[in-house]
Amino acid sequence: MSDEDLWRRLSRLTPARIGLGRAGAGLPTREVLSFGLAHAQARDAVHAPLDAVAVVAAIEGLGFSSLTVASQAADRAAYLRRPDHGRRLSEVSEAALKQAAGEPVDLAIVVADGLSARAVHEGAAALLVALKPLVQKSGWSLAPVVIALQARVALGDAVGEFLKARAVAVLIGERPGLSSPDSLGVYLTFAPRHGRSDAERNCISNIRPAGLSYELAAFKLHWLIEQALTRGLTGVNLKDESDAALEAPEMQAEIDSPR
Repeated sequence: MSDEDLWRRLSRLTPARIGLGRAGAGLPTREVLSFGLAHAQARDAVHAPLDAVAVVAAIEGLGFSSLTVASQAADRAAYLRRPDHGRRLSEVSEAALKQAAGEPVDLAIVVADGLSARAVHEGAAALLVALKPLVQKSGWSLAPVVIALQARVALGDAVGEFLKARAVAVLIGERPGLSSPDSLGVYLTFAPRHGRSDAERNCISNIRPAGLSYELAAFKLHWLIEQALTRGLTGVNLKDESDAALEAPEMQAEIDSPR
């Protein structure tokens, strides 16, 4: 087998840019154009605004109540320049959350634009479709789903604290890669409050059709929430051992079956 054939076979197994070939001292034109397209898609994902109205409609169409809030970042430019502003709620949003808060709940879910509105548009509702029956089966009480604009992960700490949630799960658009402008991440924090660190969270990443499926991500998130509520912790002291539960035939069938 020639080197060219070997690289061609390997390139079918990964979206990574390998075996690109060359034209003289440079890359072939098709690869230069492909890289330019991927870079443009990543930039678009970062700068494109979230269609909050469409996201709210999709989430409420699943039977969830919702509430929309915003961070202290006034616009996208401020959000990208000042990450700290994206971690704090605006005064108006704080007031809205205080008014919406009722009795303590087990779980608050935040859907945040993050660094890829596209990931939220394409994946947030799909993940909630897979997660909803698992939450209902466990009997957990839920706060209204919060749609957060110009938001960083840590914004969920304040949301969860205001809504008196035992745990908060932040569904957020991840920083786009050159092959993954549609990647959704989930960050789970037990006992959310202002000042929590990233070491106190669990993360599930690369949730998208070409990565971790919505069904498997929902299964992992449900397992982590269950463990967090039982053991009273998240973060470095809570390891994702959900794969062991997947060995049960009935669980594997549930993950594989279309919803």
